[in-house]
Amino acid sequence: MDSKKQVSRINRQTWHFAQDVRLQASAVAVGPKEGEGPLAALFDKIHDDMYAGQQTWEDAEKQLMEDAVTMVLQKAKITEKDVDVILAGDLLNQNITTNFTAEKLAIPLLGMYGACSTSMLTLSNAAALVNAGYASKAIAACSSHNATAERQYRYPTEYGGQKPPTAQWTVTGSGAGLVGIGGNGPRITYATMGKVIDMGIKDPFDMGSAMAPAAVSTLQTHFQDTGRSPQTYDLIVTGDLASVGYPIVKELMLKDGYNMEPVYNDCGLMVFSPDQDVFAGASGCASSAVVTYSYIMDQLQKGLLKKVLVCATGALLSPVSYQQGHSIPCIAHAVALEGGI
Repeated sequence: MDSKKQVSRINRQTWHFAQDVRLQASAVAVGPKEGEGPLAALFDKIHDDMYAGQQTWEDAEKQLMEDAVTMVLQKAKITEKDVDVILAGDLLNQNITTNFTAEKLAIPLLGMYGACSTSMLTLSNAAALVNAGYASKAIAACSSHNATAERQYRYPTEYGGQKPPTAQWTVTGSGAGLVGIGGNGPRITYATMGKVIDMGIKDPFDMGSAMAPAAVSTLQTHFQDTGRSPQTYDLIVTGDLASVGYPIVKELMLKDGYNMEPVYNDCGLMVFSPDQDVFAGASGCASSAVVTYSYIMDQLQKGLLKKVLVCATGALLSPVSYQQGHSIPCIAHAVALEGGI
């Protein structure tokens, strides 16, 4: 097969998938707080406690990812042996959730880290591998857990430290999607890879402000490379900018001539309801993953949405870097999903 017919490299950041690459199945597992939110009816599994039946929070996060991947296989009526590769990541040091999950499932692993942008980082690369013929079926997955993230990046939950209103609530959950050629799922048509953007923000409790410029960079690049506009899409979501970063993106995009208002939302504002006491909103790898692999997948399959652009955002900091006074570099990756084609 002529490789030029398989994929079009529109620019150095944007890929167009020429093959019939589809999100064939998806699944989501979440914790109890997420199960009380507005999307609860669309989640495949809701655990009634933060430990998910395990002894530690880290093991609970592993259980969440294992649940999501296992349910994807069940929905697609295939087994682990039918999957060529799993592309997955999480927020913990050395991607331990991903590594332990892949070990148990015995699927070849490409571990990936993009902080909270990992959902679209894994999905875009899974689509690229399938489009090019290196994999017939690939799974993209990611996870986060409120208690494990707090322990690693800020303070253990038991510490009970006070947070400012700009802080966010890390989603406890995991989302997974099966990518293959053909089928009834939505097409994966474009992917725009982000560049690292650092505006000098140093506050680890204000991720929304830090990540918003990265989202703007990737969104504008996507529109310029594809010739599309915000109005091409029925829905555009960013990953986890929440109530702080969401208005910043709208304002910066409008200044450059892109009116996002009619179609724009943020996953960080969709997972929880305003009365759930989550500060500025949701965050974490699972923020965009649980929305994409539940609500967005559902709406595309029902024909209620035709074209969706998911731009997952990530803050590429570590406790060491910000404790040493460094600012927070950020990135965003975008994937276009299209139903009814």
